[in-house]
Amino acid sequence: MNRLRLNIDRRIPAEFDFPLRSTVSAVLRQALREEGCPYPAEISLLLTDDAEIRDLNRTHRGIDRATDVLSFPAARFCAPADFGSLGDESDMLSEGIWDPDEGSLLLGDIVISIPHVRAQAAQYGHSEKRELCFLVTHSLLHLIGYDHMTKKEAAVMEEKQEKILADLGIGRE
Repeated sequence: MNRLRLNIDRRIPAEFDFPLRSTVSAVLRQALREEGCPYPAEISLLLTDDAEIRDLNRTHRGIDRATDVLSFPAARFCAPADFGSLGDESDMLSEGIWDPDEGSLLLGDIVISIPHVRAQAAQYGHSEKRELCFLVTHSLLHLIGYDHMTKKEAAVMEEKQEKILADLGIGRE
């Protein structure tokens, strides 16, 4: 997977002390490489506030509270990161997850609450960069079929998240 198309929508001012686009792109590329994604991919990232993420959480999940991150997968995987289960380009096109103009797999949308990024970074004693990258990694894993409903699933996700971030040198300060 060489190409990544990342669409970023900032609904609120979200300035950081690191380059947002290149940092997020590096995290997504590393995660997709680690998971063996054989296609160019497209992901949309919305950076917003607690009010909007609460509304999205209520509308799409029936949970009336703000949260740190939401994932809206476009594809349905038979098993986590089982890209073969998506079929060929024709199958993906008929499922609405292939962009024939870009030649890319549409993985879905990530929504992150910037106030939560800042608060959790302070709470956990690490940088906003580390927190944002963690949430992006966590969400990308959801987009490709991972979940954490059981202890075993949670352990798998946690191990993958930490490896992806460690491979990029993004650790807890």
